[in-house]
Amino acid sequence: MGTAAARERDAPATIASSVGQDLRALRKSKGLTLADLAAATGRSVGFLSQVERGLSEISITDLRKIAKLFAVPLSWFFVNADVPEDERGYVVRAHARRRVGSSEDGLLEELLSPDLGGSFEMVRSVFEPGSALPADGFRDTKEAGYVVSGELELWIGGRRFHLRAGDSFRFDRESHRWRNSGPDPAVVIWVISPAVY
Repeated sequence: MGTAAARERDAPATIASSVGQDLRALRKSKGLTLADLAAATGRSVGFLSQVERGLSEISITDLRKIAKLFAVPLSWFFVNADVPEDERGYVVRAHARRRVGSSEDGLLEELLSPDLGGSFEMVRSVFEPGSALPADGFRDTKEAGYVVSGELELWIGGRRFHLRAGDSFRFDRESHRWRNSGPDPAVVIWVISPAVY
């Protein structure tokens, strides 16, 4: 019974333990309040707060609305369903990474951390040629990264750095933006604390 339909039927059992923290992390990563999420889903702030704290289970219908709101596939919430019990919370297999974004949007990110708990997360980011974050963004985070392949221009606090494969970086609660002006995708491994996805 490893099909998507079977996972959806068994959803409350397979996602009850982690959906709350996943939902909270996704909501915070987008800068949304519980009230914003309640308005988008038609559910109460109290109910969503209980879901985030692991006190209530969420329906597949509500989960579909949330997945659409955050532009993640519904399967994102089921990624742990097929993980062997002894690997949960420890190992992420290459085929089982959670994905956010798409290459069509210019940036595809995969969560390398086993879950969204903990004090930091690891993310694999693929920046397509020509993609850019045109305006400075700010997160209340400490971040570090390693360029696996390609080239990436990174602005940190107004300073521009041209990074190539093998280069690494770190910044602490500073505005930043990026651009891939090279001909190839740029692959970067990020470590972010606290976790934002």
